[in-house]
Amino acid sequence: MDVELVLLLAAALGAGWVDAVVGGGGLIQLPALMLLNPGAPVASALATNKLASIAGTSSAAVAYLRKAKPDLPVALPGAGLAVAFSAAGALCATAISSDVLKPVIMVVLLTVAAVVVLRPDLGRAPALVLRTRRRTAAAVLVPGVVIAFYDGLVGPGTGTFLVITFTALLGTDFVNASANSKIINTATNLGALVVFAAQGQVLWALGLAMAVCNIVGAQLGARMAINRGAGFVRAVLLCVVAALVLKLGYEQFT
Repeated sequence: MDVELVLLLAAALGAGWVDAVVGGGGLIQLPALMLLNPGAPVASALATNKLASIAGTSSAAVAYLRKAKPDLPVALPGAGLAVAFSAAGALCATAISSDVLKPVIMVVLLTVAAVVVLRPDLGRAPALVLRTRRRTAAAVLVPGVVIAFYDGLVGPGTGTFLVITFTALLGTDFVNASANSKIINTATNLGALVVFAAQGQVLWALGLAMAVCNIVGAQLGARMAINRGAGFVRAVLLCVVAALVLKLGYEQFT
C-alpha cells in the first residue's frame, strides 16, 4: 500500500472524528487530498472530500439520533433546504473566488471564538430561550440556506457554524447542537456531491476508501462527544476555530 494512500486514510479517520464532535474535518481532509494527490484537479479534491465526508456525517447523525436529542422539527426542514442550497453553492464555486470570502470567514470565526470564550456557560447546558416563530424560522433558514450555500461554495468550518447557530438561536447545549448540525451537514454534503458527481469530478475508488475511515472516525467522535458532554465539545470547538483562523490567515497573507 502506498504511503500517500495510508496518510490519506489516516486523514479521513481524523477528519471523521473532528466532524462528529464539532465540525471542521475538512480542515484535515481537504488539504491532505490536495497535498498527497497533486495530479488531481482542485475540483476533484473537493468532490472526493464530499464523498468521504457524507459517509462520516451521516454515520455520526445516526449515532446522535440514538443517544442525543436533535431538534427534528427544525433540523429536517433545514436539511431539505440544505440539499438545494449547497448544490447551488457548488454550482457557483467556479464563478466566485474563495479568496474574496476568506477575510469575511476569518472575521466570522474570530467572532465565534470571542463569543465562546467570553460566554463560558454557552452550550454547557440547555438555556431558557423563548422559542418564537421568528427564532424557529431563523434556525431553519440560516443553516438550510446561508450555511448550506456556503458549504457548497467554500466549505471550511461549516459544522462549527452550524453548532454555534443552533446554540445561539435555540439555546441548545453543544452536544444536541452537534446532533442537529450532523443532520444538516449530511444534507449539505449530499447537495454538493450530486453536482460534483454530475460533472464527473469524484475519484470514486479513493473516496470510498476514505469514506470507510471517515465512518470509523465519526463513530468514535460521536460517542466521545455524547459521553464526555458539552465541556469536551466546547474545548474541541475552540481548537478547531483557532486552527481554521490560522489556516485561512496563512493562505490570505502568503
